[in-house]
Amino acid sequence: MKVLEPLLDRAARTVLGTTLGAVLDAVPEPGDWQDVITRLDRPLKAEGSLAILRGTLAPDGAVLKVSAATPSLLQHQGPACVFRDLADLSARVDDPSLPVTPDSVLVLQNEAGSLPIPKKLLAAGVRDVVRVSDARMSGTAGGTVVLHVAPEAAVGGPLALVRDGDEISLDVNRRRLDLLVPDAELARRRAAWRPAEPAVKRGYRRLFVERVLQAPEGCDFDFLRRPRNT
Repeated sequence: MKVLEPLLDRAARTVLGTTLGAVLDAVPEPGDWQDVITRLDRPLKAEGSLAILRGTLAPDGAVLKVSAATPSLLQHQGPACVFRDLADLSARVDDPSLPVTPDSVLVLQNEAGSLPIPKKLLAAGVRDVVRVSDARMSGTAGGTVVLHVAPEAAVGGPLALVRDGDEISLDVNRRRLDLLVPDAELARRRAAWRPAEPAVKRGYRRLFVERVLQAPEGCDFDFLRRPRNT
């Protein structure tokens, strides 16, 4: 916290009843020996390990763990290879006839989980491809994996409209994730889209499907939000 002091509110009260500034005044500046938490004037990297992306495929945002991504894929454009859900992924990802190449962008709809590398690509020596999902995951993703795409496919977000062969552009420098499909075609697909029937009819999972908010709203139950006038 001493290192981050210029970024903190020194007037904030602590549980001790004093201000944060008063607490930090008693903490010595870190010496040159400190190489675990470095000073602000010599960061480990110029930017953080996470990038928030937006674009026509993620109007409300998506997250990429840049520190786990392959540098050569941070600017990439390729054709989509789409999986509708986890069952579809499990059934087809290792099919030798899967229409996928090292340039493909793997797309997993309906928030099912992580995307493995197809076996045919692994056999060819490919160890990473761009992968895009609306899955809500922790920091465990390895590779060039874009997560938390919002709005999600289950509510009709653009991710639900992606089809095999659609071109997808990832440009981390510009913080962009775009679906390169004409507006008229997307409008046609959107008009034809229908939400899937809930897989469960009762219990916690039904409650989750119907009441959990989108990723940028916190992924919490909507009825747990504080009223705006309080």
